[in-house]
Amino acid sequence: MTTSTSRTVKPVAKPLAERTAQTVNPSRPRTVRKAMTSAPKSYHHGNLRESLLTAAESTLAERGVHGTTLRDVAKAAGVSHAAPYHHFTSLNDLLAAVAERGFIALGDAMQKASFTPDTHERLLQIGQAYVRCARAQPARFRLMFAPQLAGLASSPALKAASDRAFGLLMAASCAHDNVHGPELALTGWTLSHGLSNLLIDGALDHVPGALQDPDALVRQLTLRALGRMASRRSASKPRKVP
Repeated sequence: MTTSTSRTVKPVAKPLAERTAQTVNPSRPRTVRKAMTSAPKSYHHGNLRESLLTAAESTLAERGVHGTTLRDVAKAAGVSHAAPYHHFTSLNDLLAAVAERGFIALGDAMQKASFTPDTHERLLQIGQAYVRCARAQPARFRLMFAPQLAGLASSPALKAASDRAFGLLMAASCAHDNVHGPELALTGWTLSHGLSNLLIDGALDHVPGALQDPDALVRQLTLRALGRMASRRSASKPRKVP
């Protein structure tokens, strides 16, 4: 009786070079998978801070100071709701920067008028520049003097811009009258500021006798104020007894 023994033959592993040759087809281009990297998102605005300030001004014009939110500003700027916090700690911080922008524009306009050689004409042109700036951006003008921004110490840049604008008016007033300069500056400021608000609100649209040209109106009223102050100064001077 013959016993047959069956043996299991293990396949012999092929060399690495031969295996590689079989799996890689040189005629077929290899697809290289690019590594996915998380690059930081860049805003298309180029300058996020300026874009937010511009968006805030347009939002203010539509909704007013009390209707403006950071979310609205971010939406208008086309950025995420968290984007404003890269530059501003709060809504009031953003609004203070917008108000600072307004005072800078106002100061620039007043400074341009300050180059007028004649001090009398200089005051007239400064008053006109004030009213023009107010009427050009009414919402921003109202924000500049809004109660929530009354604490100027919280924003040194806003305070500096505000002080510069009033300083230009004070310098022009003192150049015209070195004795009553501060009183003259306060008179000119209250006149221009009050007239600006009346014009913005349309309160003078149907007032009899009111000039339709705002430039002419502020000029006429400033002339009257200067004339009255000059009369008061003349009356207060002691007369010489012959």
